[in-house]
Amino acid sequence: MKAIVQESYGSADVLHLRDIDQPAVGDEDVLVHVRAAGVDPGVWIFMTGRPYLARLASGLRRPRVPVRGRDLAGVVVEVGARVTRLRPGDEVYGTCLSGSYAEFASVPQRRLARKPANVSFAQAAAVPVSGMTALRAVRDSGAVRRGHRVLVIGASGGVGSHAVQIAKAYGATVTAVCTPARAAFVRALGADDILDYTSEEVDRDGPIYDVVIDTGGDRPISLLRRALTPRGTLAVVGGAYTKGPVLSGYDRQMVRVPLLSLFVGQRLRSVSAVERTEDLGELGTLIESGALTPAVDRTYPLAQAADAIRHFRDGHPAGKVVVTI
Repeated sequence: MKAIVQESYGSADVLHLRDIDQPAVGDEDVLVHVRAAGVDPGVWIFMTGRPYLARLASGLRRPRVPVRGRDLAGVVVEVGARVTRLRPGDEVYGTCLSGSYAEFASVPQRRLARKPANVSFAQAAAVPVSGMTALRAVRDSGAVRRGHRVLVIGASGGVGSHAVQIAKAYGATVTAVCTPARAAFVRALGADDILDYTSEEVDRDGPIYDVVIDTGGDRPISLLRRALTPRGTLAVVGGAYTKGPVLSGYDRQMVRVPLLSLFVGQRLRSVSAVERTEDLGELGTLIESGALTPAVDRTYPLAQAADAIRHFRDGHPAGKVVVTI
């Protein structure tokens, strides 16, 4: 099968389209004919090996898993002996650890759910990593409920575009932080107000937000707290992943937020996705109801996956960039 692989860490130039063996299918696995795969910060991090901390998971000298990509949507072609929920022909979406920029991927059934019927494969592939992260930020860390005022920083990105819509579905009033060029896009997602970060800071209106969701920025925690009510919640998603070689911007999420949360009245939470079938199911319900529409900025064919990653890194996409197979 054809796949996008790399033998060393580096820029998108290390990615190559090659023929490799089709993956084996274990008893708990599902072989998926991949139709689309998303691009997210994790793809860039594991491609470059930066911040270096990520190499503890991906391989110290070279990528342990040579195929890139985690989000996927496609069609089941084979199931393992112990798979009970899925069968050949089912349209599914989810995540895989063996790489999704390939014609086929072997995926544990616990990482998959049936694809919502009212979206394309490209739209479905935009959901898993970003959607589950946004769901964790809104539902679990933020405990957003009807009547809350929520500020979403990075509202036009992959996680942010999901967070705006999920918070609205939960009954919140949402202010979206973005550039003027993305204002119409985030309003179409349902945002009630826009804060233009090129001319205003997030504490523009004072401490009025019950929940602030920061999707991978590098603003000081003190600034973010000034936008929160005295008992409000700050949910920090990721970090400025190109900021430094070792921890990059993740020191804020991994060290400063947990430490400071011990000493202040506001709830400070670090958010990461826990990839579960149940959460994919909840996202699927929101999609089928029309409350959540996956936003795809641009699609690229498999052979141009390197260009897709470059566009993600440099193009400030509205929603997700997707590789189609």
